[in-house]
Amino acid sequence: MNLDLRPMLRGEINRIVIDFLLEPESLDGIVFTGEVHVSGEITNRGGYMRLVAVAEIPYRGECARCLDPVEDVFSLPFERTVVTEGTLTEEQEEDNVDEFVIIQGGFLDIDDAVRESLILSFPMRLLCSEDCPGLCPKCGKPKREGACGCSEKEIDPRWAVLASLRFDEEDGENT
Repeated sequence: MNLDLRPMLRGEINRIVIDFLLEPESLDGIVFTGEVHVSGEITNRGGYMRLVAVAEIPYRGECARCLDPVEDVFSLPFERTVVTEGTLTEEQEEDNVDEFVIIQGGFLDIDDAVRESLILSFPMRLLCSEDCPGLCPKCGKPKREGACGCSEKEIDPRWAVLASLRFDEEDGENT
């Protein structure tokens, strides 16, 4: 969305409220069930312009531990300093790319910056709950449903041959 900041740049207003929807980029294993809702404001305090917003997007996926469906809304605080084109040096732009958004021709387009922040901040692994115990590695039964009967103790296969050796305690010889 292109926001017209010319009235703010001329000093006519000090605050612009923003509220718009944005089409999300797709992520592997995640289904976005709606659009990104961006709401917030841009304020001008004596030439220092600040964008403060929140981006929210509903999603659906699988728990990384138990594979149960997970459905929630991801919320991302989004804050940037707003500067006019030509204000920053190339070095400042490159070093502080996550701190600034740049007004070009009196308009501000924050779509790409919001999408990039969402992609970088979205959880890599979804969990149905922080304390999800996951699945039994042997039988695949969800551990939250109780004990499955599989043995908890597993012998390292590299040492399994030694388990077949028997020592006679009286004469100290192995059989």
